[in-house]
Amino acid sequence: MIHAAETDVGRRRLQNEDAWFADPARGIYGVSDGMGGQAAGQLASRIVAETLPRLLKRSLRHTTSLVGEVAKARLAGAIGELSMHVRQTSQDHAGLQGMGATVVVVVLHEDQALIGHMGDSRAYHLREGTLRQLTVDHTLSQRLIEAGELSTDQAATHPGHSKLTRFVGMPGEPPAEVSGPLELQEGDRFLLCSDGLTNMLTNGRIREILVRQDDPAEACRLLVAAANEAGGSDNITVLVIAVDSTSGR
Repeated sequence: MIHAAETDVGRRRLQNEDAWFADPARGIYGVSDGMGGQAAGQLASRIVAETLPRLLKRSLRHTTSLVGEVAKARLAGAIGELSMHVRQTSQDHAGLQGMGATVVVVVLHEDQALIGHMGDSRAYHLREGTLRQLTVDHTLSQRLIEAGELSTDQAATHPGHSKLTRFVGMPGEPPAEVSGPLELQEGDRFLLCSDGLTNMLTNGRIREILVRQDDPAEACRLLVAAANEAGGSDNITVLVIAVDSTSGR
């Protein structure tokens, strides 16, 4: 696997509350978007980036295959434990009330991939020129789309577009959403990103850039530049993984 990532403050924010993480030896890659105010948001995404790889290393250490329900349950459990840790941290420290974060994570092992997420940071899969969105946003507007009360175009400007229905650190014990396994093929690419990208670029524009640029680092640079050119209303984080072999991690 070959990966690259880029994070940018954007054109309207003063601080970057996004973070990304990668543990290629264990096939773990992810993006997080913090919230709860500048200091709290930065801390929340940093906790996700530092803590989730460690939790996954522990929970998946005896997992030999991503096929079946065991691996999915362990991935969901690790994200759940992460959420409790972020929530407890916000409760224990003054000024951090309401701290939380999104997370999207891909776990790759042998020829399989699992995807877990909470919030509206997304995962995409590109194969032979076809881009597929692997995650469904946990937002109020998405719920209204699913209920038939909003169209996709209407949702883009609806007040519930940025109101999360699930996120790391929220009250209660909301489950992470886990999908897969997805069987890998050589030449596949994954894109993980915060909503600073997807609020600025359509899926068609994202596909156009990924198809045009094979190199993960250059693809990241072009995606961030395009989001900024479109307005850069939020922090922008992108992580691209290229599958150059399906044997091993």
